[in-house]
Amino acid sequence: MSETTQAAIQVTTPPAAASDRFYPLRRALESVAGPLFALLLAAGVFSVFLMVLGKSPAEFFSLLWLGAFASAFSVQNTLQRAAPLLLTALCVAVPAQLGLVIIGGEAAVALGGLAATIVPLLVGHAWPPLVQVLMALAGIGVGAGWIAITGLLRTRRGINETVASLVLSYIGIAIFNHLVEGPLRDPSSLNKPSTYAIGEPNMLGTIPGTELHPGLIVGVIACILCWVLIFRTSLGFSMRVTGGNLRAAQLQGLPVQKLILLACLIGGGCAGLAGMIEVAAIQGRANASLIAGYGYAGILIAFLSRQNPLAIIPMSVLLGGIGAAGGLFQRRMDMPDATVAVLEGFIFVSILAAETLRGRLAWFQPRART
Repeated sequence: MSETTQAAIQVTTPPAAASDRFYPLRRALESVAGPLFALLLAAGVFSVFLMVLGKSPAEFFSLLWLGAFASAFSVQNTLQRAAPLLLTALCVAVPAQLGLVIIGGEAAVALGGLAATIVPLLVGHAWPPLVQVLMALAGIGVGAGWIAITGLLRTRRGINETVASLVLSYIGIAIFNHLVEGPLRDPSSLNKPSTYAIGEPNMLGTIPGTELHPGLIVGVIACILCWVLIFRTSLGFSMRVTGGNLRAAQLQGLPVQKLILLACLIGGGCAGLAGMIEVAAIQGRANASLIAGYGYAGILIAFLSRQNPLAIIPMSVLLGGIGAAGGLFQRRMDMPDATVAVLEGFIFVSILAAETLRGRLAWFQPRART
């Protein structure tokens, strides 16, 4: 066994765990119990909030189920909304393996979508599948490059990645708005400034037999590939060692700076791909609709999933369902559109509270055999 592997095991495994055969099971249960506790806590606090407003919590959650999962139409609407969230959550979850908190995915989505929009304008009437591939590469490249700036600031100048990614998000959105409303604006888009359309032949179709676009499949595949990378490769192992103990990783000679940049590139590429899919599958052009909070929702999903790419899939569906039911809350309960944001805020605070208990409850601790 190499020295790096031995150091990593010492960092990530409690001494008593080796003799406790049930510890892996309790650890897995803890990973499920934390998010579940957070969701129940958020539901309870939000119910109190509704009662203060004179609304019925039972009616609210009934409408939530009705709008998100009660019918084939609702399920498809939920999955449609979940598709970009799968990718934006990876923008947070992959760098988090190294202990980084990246919250700038919103700009990566917008700029990735804008870059994808420019491709058809440059290549003209080329073969649509080729155009779509080039659009995807453009979105991935621009998104990856934008988040990589945060990684460079972190590794070269020691600037906190959370602050840097947030500031860069505002800058990126400002650049997006300038280009969409200025040099790239279609003069015919009056009420809602937009770029020129990518053209109907370059639009993504739907999955046969459904109204869903292929972005859902792309997002699920991306989550699976990231899980394999993180938990089944030596590269992912190096990332987790770095995230567990940066000093130990440096002492063992791991290329920490390169790992940070690589994680930022992967996460940003996923967010940029989400922007491309939104353009090619739904919008048909770049406009303010790309700045719809996908990047910020991805932060919540990544925390709920505890940065596990596979857990991102059900959590994205859950958040997509909450968003899909938003219209029902407005029509049936006369509640504002911000109600969904309030619920998501309660969930975020609850998951942070649940994280403070992680590793502290005695039942989940390793027990040495006597």
